Amino acid sequence: MTEPLPVKTTESSSPTEIYITKLVKIIRFAVRIMAALMVFVIIMGVADVVYVLYDKVMSPPVGLLEITDILATFGAFMTVLIAIEIFVNITVYLRDDVIHVHIVLATALMAIARKIIVLDLKELTPPHMFGLAAIMIATGVIYWLVVGQVKKSGQALEGEERVTVPVPDQVEPEKAE
Repeated sequence: MTEPLPVKTTESSSPTEIYITKLVKIIRFAVRIMAALMVFVIIMGVADVVYVLYDKVMSPPVGLLEITDILATFGAFMTVLIAIEIFVNITVYLRDDVIHVHIVLATALMAIARKIIVLDLKELTPPHMFGLAAIMIATGVIYWLVVGQVKKSGQALEGEERVTVPVPDQVEPEKAE
């Protein structure tokens, strides 16, 4: 991971450093605004899912959903989950001043999965299908490689804590009495 950007200046700071520090503060403020807007998007997305689901269930035949309605509902759910993942990306960036590639890749995988779930196979040509498969496989492999590299380096993944347990050099067997 990269080092966090500087946010404090000293008396000996050059004008360029002071300028960069001010720009970093502006960016951090803009990211906070994006986080608030993303919360609004998530709330509106949930409200839309509730409204659409209610509308579909209440339309004749009441209580039954067609397969297209179910797929549209899945797509709406996945869209809200992707928005939540983007919010996690924003909050992790605000906390660490670093963009965690594995979180971005996980969000991309979820977006690709959403596209595949709501895809109408009747309108899909074989080249498009192969293209989506290649994108999914490539993103999955890259995610696997990045997460493997993060785990090898001993860094904790987001939402995971690393606990170091001391291991004695030599364990004495219990003595039989």
